[in-house]
Amino acid sequence: MMKPQRSTNYACSHHAGNACSFGAMERLPKPVLCIPLVLQWLWLGLRYRSLTLPSVVNPAIETGGLAGESKAACLARIGQAHAPWVARTVLVSPADIPAAASMARTLGYPLVAKPDIGWCGHGVRRIDVVDGLTAYIAAFPPDASFLLQEFVPGPFEAGLFYSRGPTEAHGRLIGLAIRHSPQVTGDGVRSIAALMAADPRLCSRIGHYRRALSTRGIDHVPMRGECVILGTVASLRVGGRYEDAMRLNTPALEDRVDAIARSMHGFHFGRLDVRFGSEAALQRGEFRIIEINGAGSEAIQFWDPTMRLRDAYRGVFAKQAALFALAARMRADGAVPISAMALATAWWRQLRLMRRYPSSN
Repeated sequence: MMKPQRSTNYACSHHAGNACSFGAMERLPKPVLCIPLVLQWLWLGLRYRSLTLPSVVNPAIETGGLAGESKAACLARIGQAHAPWVARTVLVSPADIPAAASMARTLGYPLVAKPDIGWCGHGVRRIDVVDGLTAYIAAFPPDASFLLQEFVPGPFEAGLFYSRGPTEAHGRLIGLAIRHSPQVTGDGVRSIAALMAADPRLCSRIGHYRRALSTRGIDHVPMRGECVILGTVASLRVGGRYEDAMRLNTPALEDRVDAIARSMHGFHFGRLDVRFGSEAALQRGEFRIIEINGAGSEAIQFWDPTMRLRDAYRGVFAKQAALFALAARMRADGAVPISAMALATAWWRQLRLMRRYPSSN
């Protein structure tokens, strides 16, 4: 079992006032939230005469990144000249399992294990010792591949959303969101479990963390003012929070992202998930990429809890419209969308795998 991490490994929120509040998008039940987005997708599909048209925006990525793409293959597309900005990662296929411990030693502990085909942080674990790797392998589907990735201390994490037209020499950032890990701040009296119970963002997830953390860990009483990060994954699914941070965009950052994206020779629309040391470092274009997501990437900045529902929906609608418009330009240049059956197969494979992944920690 993993113990809760202190603030030496991850970043604690600088916006405590928002840490527990729910945003307009989060308060909606997931099915209700998705209905307008699905309806817009269907309308755009009819308008552009293809429901799978966005699959053409990233020729370098399987399905364009709509579903089922390999995370290892996406990272491998980045040009070698940009290796210093990419977390060292190795792919462990089922045939490689006997050599996994040796592969892990080349990266060093701690490291992060994650599915090669994944979504929303499912199956992602921080591994601190070889026994943790052994347990992860035992719990992982034996017929699927996973990644071992060096642990990038950060301590901050962000999603950088990028777009470039087929005839444009340079692309641009159209979104920048900081992910805040699920966390509690001690008062010297209450246990981590009690602090979670008093937090609207975390109270419904106590069962998840009681399974993911040791009982001793979740019953620990942190000191007053001590920030305790609860997990490896900073997803809303486990109590994380997203912050719209386009204020941090600079020409240096945009140039760095653009150079990396163009080196992939076929990446036009998607999100780079990165870790970085400080806001100033990010603005200088100093970060490490931990994941590349394609056409299916969520524009996570619109889940900022300070954003009004109307503005959040307006932003997501604009992102989907821009995706289809870009895809239409690429189709006019000869790109051919995948079939609906191919996309459905990729989605179904991803969902089947996700249900079999071990829990994240």
